[in-house]
Amino acid sequence: MTARSVPAVGDCIPPLEIPVTRTLIVAGAIASRDFQDVHHDPEAARQKGSPDIFMNILTTNGLVGRYVTDHFGPRAMLRRVAIRLGAPNHPGDTMLLAGTVEETDGDTVTVRVTGTNGIGRHVTGTVTLTLTDGADQPPERDPS
Repeated sequence: MTARSVPAVGDCIPPLEIPVTRTLIVAGAIASRDFQDVHHDPEAARQKGSPDIFMNILTTNGLVGRYVTDHFGPRAMLRRVAIRLGAPNHPGDTMLLAGTVEETDGDTVTVRVTGTNGIGRHVTGTVTLTLTDGADQPPERDPS
């Protein structure tokens, strides 16, 4: 399936490997205004039972949305992202995102997404998006 073709139920999205770096975890937490110490302070995370800092749900949510919209391109408009977390993403691991088209209804597509890391299933969920024809996209700005 190409990014321009009409998706069919069962179509798979090519997997995406995301290196889970300390910078990604901390930057994602800061960007989403999540200042919980377990997302930036390794000692605090260890005191609370984790071997290291771990990714917050908002960063995972953004990565899942990006994964699907990167595949479908600029005609994809996110309508809903519903996820559930499992095994935490720690620095030094890799998250592998995979997706399958679960439902289509006209220009609306629902994709089932999973993300796994070295210790198990990090995220499961669905992303619902609308595929536009580009007519409702904002006009390009003249850079001059």
